Amino acid sequence: MVCVLILAAAAGAVAAFLILRIWVVLRSRDFTPRESLSILVVAGSGGHTTEILRLLGSLSSAYSPRHYVIADTDEMSANKINSFELDRADRDPSNMYTKYYIHRIPRSREVRQSWPSTVFTTLHSMWLSFPLIHQVKPDLVLCNGPGTCVPICVSALLLGILGIKKVIIVYVESICRVETLSLSGKILFHLSDYFIVQWPALKEKRRNRKEKILSCSISVYI
Repeated sequence: MVCVLILAAAAGAVAAFLILRIWVVLRSRDFTPRESLSILVVAGSGGHTTEILRLLGSLSSAYSPRHYVIADTDEMSANKINSFELDRADRDPSNMYTKYYIHRIPRSREVRQSWPSTVFTTLHSMWLSFPLIHQVKPDLVLCNGPGTCVPICVSALLLGILGIKKVIIVYVESICRVETLSLSGKILFHLSDYFIVQWPALKEKRRNRKEKILSCSISVYI
């Protein structure tokens, strides 16, 4: 009986510590100004990739190096990213020597995949995401809704919880979401540092919530 009580107390202490660490990491806004930011961008297939690349087109070369994360079966996004980077270098010679990298992880959920099995594929994706995030250690994670972004953002948050590095998480809800958040948005609403919606109707619904509504033109703020 005593052993059970000790184990319960230890488990409670660990849980309380983790909750406190999560609260501290999410509340932290103490950033050091710098000339450049290492950015990790989560690209989804189809429209998600098109939207995020349009957003990246408005960012300066100060966001460097750029790391892209795509699903391991998503060749279309890889082609779009390579074309985007080549076009960016052609239009602005200052971007010619900016490094970018494409990383692949398993999808969290395939189209029409059952929800119970999604739990296991998401855990598998997260298992492979954390070593990637730990290796890259980005200053900023930028995403706009593909399921792949959830394990990436959780892994980025985990870096801060473990005291390795505070990673800024910026979530931009897809423009097709006019009145309701996507499933990824509902999850990352609670984990992101900056949460952005693009329609007034959705902004009004979230007015009394904790997020800061920002424009999609993101500047260097750390």
